[in-house]
Amino acid sequence: MGQVLTSSRPQAVLLGLTALWALVSLVDSPYPNLAPLQNLPTLVIVAGLWAALRRWPMPTSAVACVCLFLWLHTLGGRYIYSFVPYEEWARALGLPSPAATLGLERNSWDRLVHFSFGACWVHPISAWLARHRKLSLSLATYIAVEFVLAGSAIYEIFEWLLTLFMAGPDALAYNGQQGDPWDPQKDMALAGLGAVAAAAFLRLRTRFTAS
Repeated sequence: MGQVLTSSRPQAVLLGLTALWALVSLVDSPYPNLAPLQNLPTLVIVAGLWAALRRWPMPTSAVACVCLFLWLHTLGGRYIYSFVPYEEWARALGLPSPAATLGLERNSWDRLVHFSFGACWVHPISAWLARHRKLSLSLATYIAVEFVLAGSAIYEIFEWLLTLFMAGPDALAYNGQQGDPWDPQKDMALAGLGAVAAAAFLRLRTRFTAS
C-alpha cells in the first residue's frame, strides 16, 4: 500500500468533481427541504479531506474510494434515498428491473450506500494508519474495520437524534426506514459486510503482490 504513488493533481480533480456533484445535486432537487441536509455536509467533508491531504499525503486510490462513496451518497441524498429512481433508469437503459432481479421489496439505494461505506473506507483508513502511524498492514486493516462498525453505529444514533428535532413527516422521510423497524440494524450489518469484504480484498491483493 505504501508503494502506491500519490499525485496531487488527480486527487484535486476527484475532490473538485465531488464538491461540484454535491452542489449540482441540489439544483432543481425533487426534495428541496431535505436534500441540503443530506448533501451540504459533503462539501465540509471534501474541504476537510483536502486540508488533511496537505499534511498527510495519501494514495490516489484511497482518495478515489472516499470520492466513490460520496458520489453514491450524493445521488441518494438528491432523492432523500427512499425515492432514488433506479427502476426508471434501468427501464430507460433496457436493463432488467433491479427489484425483480434481486427480490427487493423496497427502495434499496440506502442499503447500497451503507455497504459502500464499509467497502470504500477500509482502504483509506488502513492506508493512513500504515503510512502515517507505521502500523502493520494487518493491524491497520483490523482497526479500519472496527472504525467502520463504530462509525456506522454512531451515524444511526445521530440520525435518530436529528429526527427528534424535525417534524414528523420530515423525520420519517430523512430517516428513510420505509416502514422497516430493523432498518438501522440492517444498515450497520451491511456496512460491516462491506468492510470485511474490503479487508479480505486488501489481504488477497497484498498476498498476490508479495508472491
